[in-house]
Amino acid sequence: MNEVLSGLSGGFGVALMPLNLLLVLIGCFAGTLIGALPGIGPINGVAILLPIAYSLGLPPESALILLAGIYYGAEYGGRISSILLNVPGDAGAVMTTLDGNPMAKRGEAGRALSISAIASFVGGTVAVILMSLFGPFLAKFALTFTPADYVALMVFAFASLSSLVGKNQVKTVMGAAIGLMLATVGIDANTGVARYTGGIPDILAGFDFLVVVIGFFGMAELIHLVEQQVSGKLKLLPIGKSFVSWKDLMQIRWTMLRSSIIGFVIGVLPGVGASVASAVTYGTEMRMAGEDRKKFGTGDPRGLAAPESGNNAAAGGAMVPMLTLGIPGSGTTAILLGALMLFNVTPGPLMFEQRPEIAWGLIASMYIGNLALLVINLPLVGLFARMLTIPQKYLSPLIAVLAFIGVYSVVGNPFDLFLIIAFGIFGWVLRKLEFSLAPIILGFVLGHLFEDNLRRALSISRGDWSILVSSWESIGLYVMAVLIVALPVIVGLRNRRKAK
Repeated sequence: MNEVLSGLSGGFGVALMPLNLLLVLIGCFAGTLIGALPGIGPINGVAILLPIAYSLGLPPESALILLAGIYYGAEYGGRISSILLNVPGDAGAVMTTLDGNPMAKRGEAGRALSISAIASFVGGTVAVILMSLFGPFLAKFALTFTPADYVALMVFAFASLSSLVGKNQVKTVMGAAIGLMLATVGIDANTGVARYTGGIPDILAGFDFLVVVIGFFGMAELIHLVEQQVSGKLKLLPIGKSFVSWKDLMQIRWTMLRSSIIGFVIGVLPGVGASVASAVTYGTEMRMAGEDRKKFGTGDPRGLAAPESGNNAAAGGAMVPMLTLGIPGSGTTAILLGALMLFNVTPGPLMFEQRPEIAWGLIASMYIGNLALLVINLPLVGLFARMLTIPQKYLSPLIAVLAFIGVYSVVGNPFDLFLIIAFGIFGWVLRKLEFSLAPIILGFVLGHLFEDNLRRALSISRGDWSILVSSWESIGLYVMAVLIVALPVIVGLRNRRKAK
């Protein structure tokens, strides 16, 4: 404990230097703006600004503090378009749309933005505290996870998803299956065989996540708005209450704490990411709600606070294996790892001894950054909420422009612009059939992780499927997955018998 306090003391000495303090604030503000743009996300934001950080000639600790500020600032910003436009900023913000957007539609956009900002602050702060205290131990624990354990974790995430998201469980499972199917399109990395490409060269590399999420959410929402406008059913959304109340905070206090801890632990596992954390925390909170679970998906503050706390805590957790072991915990931390290499700094256990100004300076800057993000975001809640007062005849083209610019600036392929239109029409049809679109996106994201780890596990065992149940971790996760699916059915049958 004394060692941690000593390290933090030196870290705050580095983070509170005028230059580094300014860089934290710039990074957080820029990250919020980047995250608010649909589909850009933290990974693209950090990748785009990395060359700028390097060209400025900053010391390694200052450059990393700037890039880390952009990273968790973008995690904050992703909630803005999710709540206001029903378009997730990144994969981790998909679950935010489920309760955030319904709140905005009933005139509580400001309240939703405030709740999400506070939940993000709690998630980020809890993650940094846990990182300071238990980082090295948790990183070693994460290394014990085998590919077979990751397969079990994905099954658990799918089980949580299938029984919770959407009003109809069958349609939810079908949506997740559509996402899984989309994830298999492209050249198989192991065999080199083209799968489901229809002879189209542009999709040999598979569908980019950005194209899928912008298509299913951004373009589908745009078509829905145009349909309402043509039919005369479109109404101006009210602004209503613009801030969070003490009653709201009391209602979500345990939700934020639980989700932050769960999100942090999931984030520590290399390669899992905020999308899994947000899905699992949303599912966990919905089960904790008991009879109130029917309110989830209609604008329940707990359904908004859980994924927001979880995905921001996961972002902090992903820093643990990068700093302590030199293993990136997510795509964004892989870029941060590359930034360290660019400055001839080797991350790992020895970095805390050999370069404490970088390791502890970064951790200390995250304490400051989380507070700065709260201070920056809360006063802007009213301004963001007023975006909904923009007439729909201007808002619809704005969504289209943001969607096309976001996709083309990152992917750079004109064919993908036609793809997002196709996905948008498909998503609009699914909405008409009362499908929830979130399972499709999460199925697509988790599908890649599931397939990659399943192949690795079977390669290690030379095709022996028993490897999937060869550890207590995987068995425990399978048992929890079965319970998640079976318990609601058992309880429902018991209630029917009592009613009879």
